[in-house]
Amino acid sequence: MLFNPPTLTTETDRHGAAPFAVAQASAGMGFLFFFTQRAGLGTARRFVKNTDVRTAPGWLSARRLVTFMAGRSKFLGTELRSSFESMVRVAPGWLSARPSQMFPTSQIAALGTARSSAIPVGSCAASGWLSAQAPADFSEASDAGHYHLPVFPAEIAEWMEPSPGKFIIDGTLGGGGHSEIFLKSGATVLGVDRDPEALSHARARLAQFGERFSTWEGNFSRLKEIPAIQAGERADGLLLDLGVSSRQLDSAARGFSFMREGPLDMRMGPSSPHTAAEVVNQWDEADLVRIFFEFGEEPKARRIAGAIVRQRAVRPFETTLELAGCIEAAVGRHGRTHPATRAFQAIRMAVNEELESLATALAAAHAILKPGGRLLIITFHSLEDRMVKRFLRHRSAPFIDDPGWPEPRPNPDYQFQLLARKAITPTAEETTLNPRARSAKLRVARLLAPTP
Repeated sequence: MLFNPPTLTTETDRHGAAPFAVAQASAGMGFLFFFTQRAGLGTARRFVKNTDVRTAPGWLSARRLVTFMAGRSKFLGTELRSSFESMVRVAPGWLSARPSQMFPTSQIAALGTARSSAIPVGSCAASGWLSAQAPADFSEASDAGHYHLPVFPAEIAEWMEPSPGKFIIDGTLGGGGHSEIFLKSGATVLGVDRDPEALSHARARLAQFGERFSTWEGNFSRLKEIPAIQAGERADGLLLDLGVSSRQLDSAARGFSFMREGPLDMRMGPSSPHTAAEVVNQWDEADLVRIFFEFGEEPKARRIAGAIVRQRAVRPFETTLELAGCIEAAVGRHGRTHPATRAFQAIRMAVNEELESLATALAAAHAILKPGGRLLIITFHSLEDRMVKRFLRHRSAPFIDDPGWPEPRPNPDYQFQLLARKAITPTAEETTLNPRARSAKLRVARLLAPTP
């Protein structure tokens, strides 16, 4: 067992409230005692280093000495729903909590508890639920740094080797987490992103670094159009962190999520040629089958496409939940994965032309970097990783061979040296702190000097 079973005690509130139990845990999850502070159901208050939590009858309060990491940590009895809206679900006998905002990274507190305050911060909740509300002085919770938690922070710093005097292009700026790592090491960084909202956020977040940080709005497939590159400047490093940022996924208005009501948009930026509504409501059934099968690797592509075409003939799709409901009705729901997961991924990739952009960026990488420059690419699903793997394998082979040739021939595309022969995967600790990193892979290469 993970902890010693506690002994529940109940008392009747001197003010006539229903019986309740209070739990305290310091080193482990353990003994219970009566806490005399008058407060509402679900109130949590700090006492020295311990946290006392008032609960409903028959429910267990527990405290673990861990950090919430802006709502991204996943603990026993919890389920992460969003980096901004931590919906927590539990197994029978465990306490549930729904914080109203993120816990700061420096706060060590119990599941569903709030920092001590002169004003009680708890509130009554529905049966079996604890309501925990962070007080206004939790300023760190809304800090700009929580826009997006970067993956592979240690590995990126190690393989990129940022230092004073180096020029690094962050081709997928997002929340600016990776750029901040480079800037703190003294490097000069150009952040590239097609999302104006991400650029605005990053400028505010990284303003402290002054002229060493600048931005350029555009798709990473257009890196050769950057004025500095056109003027002949070359980078010491190029980072591509593919996929969608947490902020985009968690924003219902962006239309990426099948768990939240929002418009069928899915554009990463205003330059994207289509919206999800156009794809779903206007593309031919054969094209829908193709993208579901190729981009989403969806085995039920034909059934899903047929259901979409039939329903849109009655009424065009307008929201994400309408589309998700149609897909679920068509294929049913089995297991924990939502049946619309692959289809939504495929539509998003089609809307933003993600694979086409990646192919263009890979082909241009050698023209962006100076000899010895580092190319780091983070992927999140097999199609992207397969493309990157094949590209680097071919471009790092000095010779190529064919069964019909008498001997291997020099590879005219030989440009890179693989610094890590296999993809780097996240540690167990990182996936615990950031569950969205679990499918990430990092590949690293160095540009060779041109052959005379």
